[in-house]
Amino acid sequence: MHPPPPAAAMDFSQNSLFGYMEDLQELTIIERPVRRSLKTPEEIERLTVDEDLSDIERAVYLLSAGQDVQGTSVIANLPFLMRQNPTETLRRVLPKVREALHVAGVEMQLTAAMSFLTILQDESVSIHAYTHSFLQVILLHLEHRDTGVSNAWLETLLSVIEVLPKETLRHEILNPLVSKAQLSQTVQSRLVSCKILGKLTNKFDAHTIKREILPLVKSLCQDVEYEVRSCMCRQLENIAQGIGTELTKSVVLPELIELSRDEGSSVRLAAFETLVNLLDIFDTDDRSQTILPLVKSFCEKSFKADESILISLSFHLGKLCHGLYGIFTPDQHLRFLEFYKKLCTLGLQQENGHNENQIPPQILEQEKKYISVRKNCAYNFPAMIVFVDPKNFHMELYSTFFCLCHDPEIPVRYTIAICFYEVSKLLNSGVYLIHKELITLLQDESLEVLDALIDHLPEILELMSTGGESSVQENKLSSLPDLIPALTAAEQRAAASLKWRTHEKLLQKYACLPHVISSDQIYYRFLQRMFTIMMTNNVLPVQKAASRTLCIFLRYNRKQEQRHEVIQKLIEQLGQGKSYWNRLRFLDTCEFIIEIFSKSFFCKYFFLPAIELTHDPVANVRMKLCYLLPKVKSTLKIPADKHLLQQLEMCVRKLLCQEKDKDVLAIVKRVSITLFQKKFYEKDLLDQEKEREELLLLEMEQLEKEKQQNDGRPMSDKMFEKKRRDTKTPTQSLPKNIPISVPGPSSVTPSTSKEIKKSKLIRSQSFNNQAFHAKYGNLEKCASKSSTTGYTTSVSGLGKTSVLSLTDDSFRTRNASSVPSSFSPNTPLPSTSRGTGNSVDPKSSGSKDTQPRKATLKSRKSNP
Repeated sequence: MHPPPPAAAMDFSQNSLFGYMEDLQELTIIERPVRRSLKTPEEIERLTVDEDLSDIERAVYLLSAGQDVQGTSVIANLPFLMRQNPTETLRRVLPKVREALHVAGVEMQLTAAMSFLTILQDESVSIHAYTHSFLQVILLHLEHRDTGVSNAWLETLLSVIEVLPKETLRHEILNPLVSKAQLSQTVQSRLVSCKILGKLTNKFDAHTIKREILPLVKSLCQDVEYEVRSCMCRQLENIAQGIGTELTKSVVLPELIELSRDEGSSVRLAAFETLVNLLDIFDTDDRSQTILPLVKSFCEKSFKADESILISLSFHLGKLCHGLYGIFTPDQHLRFLEFYKKLCTLGLQQENGHNENQIPPQILEQEKKYISVRKNCAYNFPAMIVFVDPKNFHMELYSTFFCLCHDPEIPVRYTIAICFYEVSKLLNSGVYLIHKELITLLQDESLEVLDALIDHLPEILELMSTGGESSVQENKLSSLPDLIPALTAAEQRAAASLKWRTHEKLLQKYACLPHVISSDQIYYRFLQRMFTIMMTNNVLPVQKAASRTLCIFLRYNRKQEQRHEVIQKLIEQLGQGKSYWNRLRFLDTCEFIIEIFSKSFFCKYFFLPAIELTHDPVANVRMKLCYLLPKVKSTLKIPADKHLLQQLEMCVRKLLCQEKDKDVLAIVKRVSITLFQKKFYEKDLLDQEKEREELLLLEMEQLEKEKQQNDGRPMSDKMFEKKRRDTKTPTQSLPKNIPISVPGPSSVTPSTSKEIKKSKLIRSQSFNNQAFHAKYGNLEKCASKSSTTGYTTSVSGLGKTSVLSLTDDSFRTRNASSVPSSFSPNTPLPSTSRGTGNSVDPKSSGSKDTQPRKATLKSRKSNP
C-alpha cells in the first residue's frame, strides 16, 4: 500500500490518482472477508429455535440437533438448569450431555468440566445423586488426549474427592487406581494417578494408607519416566502430612533422599523443594544428620547445574535458613551467608557494555534467570536479617542491601522496595543505617519501585523518626537533609507520568508528614504544591487526594499566620474562583474540613462561603452543594448557631422557590425534608476533642512567642519534639474546662502567674504528644462521627495577625508596612465567631478584600 505524499508536495497528476485508486481497491479487498462472514438466511434458519419450548426442551433439542456452539452454550448453562429443575435436568438433559461429550471438541470439554465443578459447589443435588450422575463422566475423560482437557477434568475430580464418602472413594477411585498406576499404562494415566494419590492420603486411616496407598507411592517414585517421578515427588508433602511423623521418617524420607540424587534435574529440584517444605516435621537429628548434608551438597552443585535450580534455591533460602538455624555450626552459618551474598550479585560481575542485538539468545535467557535469582534474594532479605541477627546488620548485610537497592534491574529494586518496611521494623534502633537507601528508592527512575515503596511510607517514616534512637548520634529525620527534596521530586515525577493512581496514592500517603517533619517545612515545601494540584490537575481523584492532604497539613499547622493564609486562599481562589471546577473542589475541601476539623472551626471560616454557592450560576455547583447541605447543617450547635441555621434555611427556601434546574430542584426537595427537621443535638465527644486540640494549638503558638520574648531566641521544632518525648500526659488528662477565649499576643500581661503558664504548657505539651505523635490514619474515624455538641466556644485574636500575600506562586508572609493600602493589618478573615449574638451578613462574608463578592453571585461569569 502506497504511503500518501506530504501535504506540501501533493501531486494531482494522473499517475498519482491511479495510485490512490489502487489503495482504495486494497481497502475494498480488506472489507470482503467481513461481508462473507455474515450468516445467510439458511444458516440463520438452522440456528433458530422455537420460542415456545421450555428451557429443558430447548436444551435437549440443541444437544440433539444443534451445532457445537449451541451445545457448548447448553452445557455452560447446565448449573442454572440444575438449580431450576434438577430432576428433569438429570433425567433428560444429562444423558444428552454424555452423548455429546463422546465426540466433543476441546472447548465443549473444558466447559463441561467447569460446569460439573460449579454444580458440585452449588450443592444443587445431594452427594449421592452427584456421584451416581456425574462421577463416571468425570473419570471417563480423565485421560483425554488433550493435556488441558485432562487437567481440567482432574481438577474437578480432586474437588469431588474432598466431599465423597470413604466407601465411594475406595470402590470408585482407589481400587481402579491400582491398575491405572502400573507401568503398562500411559504416562498421562500414571501422572493422573500421582495427583489422585496425593489427595486420597488425607481421606483414609493410617492402616489403609500403609497397606494400599504407600506401595503405589513407592512404585511411582521409582517410575522409569522422570516426569512421573517428579510429579510423585511433589505429592510426598501431602502424603507426609496425612500419614504422620513416624511413617514419614520411615517411608517418605528415604524416598526423598533417593530422589534428591536422581539423574533428572527436575526430579532433584522437586525433592529439594519438598524437603524444605517438610523441615518442620523432622526432628533435630534428622535435620542435622540427613537433611543438612543434602542441602549443602545441593547448594555446592547448584552453580554447575541448570539456572532453574538456582532460582528455586534462592526462593527457598530464607525458609531453609530458618528451618536449619539451630543446627548450624559457626562455619556453616558463615558459609550459608556467603552463599546468599553471592546469589545477590549473581550476573552483575559480567561486562555490561555489549550491544543487546549481538547477544546470543542463550545468554539473554541466562541473564533473565540471574535477574530472577536476585529478585528472590531481595524477597528473602528480611529472613536473612533474622538469620544474622539485626545487631550484625551493618557488618554482615548492609553492603548486600546497598547492592539490591541499586540493582540495575527494576524487578529487583521493586522487590526490595516492598520489603523495605519489614527491614525497617527488624532493624528497630538501627533503622538510621538505611536512611540513604530510602532516599535512593524515593528517587528511583521507575514509578513501579516508587509505588511499591509508598505502600508503607507512613510507617517507614514513623519508624525512622521515632525508632532511630542511639547513644552515638541523634538519628532523627532532621539529620537527613535529602528527605524533603526526595519526597518533592517523587511527587513531581509521579505527576509528570500517566500513572495517576500512583500519584493519588502518593498524595494520600503524604498526609503523614505532619508527624515526621516540621510545620514550616510542610508550609514552604508542600502546601503550595497541593494548591497547584487542586487547581491545575485534570484527574479528579488526584485533586481530591491533594485537597484532603492539604486539610491535614492545615489541621496540624502550628502558626496562626500561616493558617490564615491557607484559609483565605481556599476561600478566594477556590470558593470564589472564576472557574466552576475550582468551586466544585472548594466543596470537596469543605467536606474534608467537616471530617477532619471541629464543627466550630468549619462554622467560623467556611460555613458562609459554602452556603453562598447556593446562588452559583452553574447548576453542577448548586447540585453538589445540595448534596453537602446535611453535613453542613450537622456542624451547627443550637442555640448558639441559631442565626446560621436561619441563614441556611433561608438559602434552601430560595432554592425551593427560584431554582430552575429540575435536577437541582429534585435534590433540594429531597434534602430539605431532613434540613427542616428539629433534631436533638447531643454532645459529640470526638468533636469536643478536636476543638480542644485546636484551642491548645493556639496556646502552643502563644507560649512559643512568650519563649522568644523572654529568651531572645526562637524555640526550635527540635525542642518541641524533646518536650513531646519527655511529656507522657495522656489525652484523658487534658483539662475539661477549656477557656472559651484564647488570648492574643496583646492580652499577655506581666502579672500572669507562673502557675497559669505552667498549666498552659502542660496542656500544650499534652496536645503536642497526642496530636502530632498519633498516626494520621486515626483521622479516618472522623468521617463516621456526625452528632453535634451542645456547648459553645469563641476563639478570639485570630484576625490580629499581619496581612499575608495571596499570590499564586508561593506562600509568603508580609510585614504590615509592606502591605498595600487596600489590605489592612486588622482585616479579619470571613468568619462567624461562636458565642456572639450578632448575625453575620452573608453578602460580605467570604469576600475578597479588594473586590467584595455579592452573595447572589449574579454578576459572576463562570468558565466551565
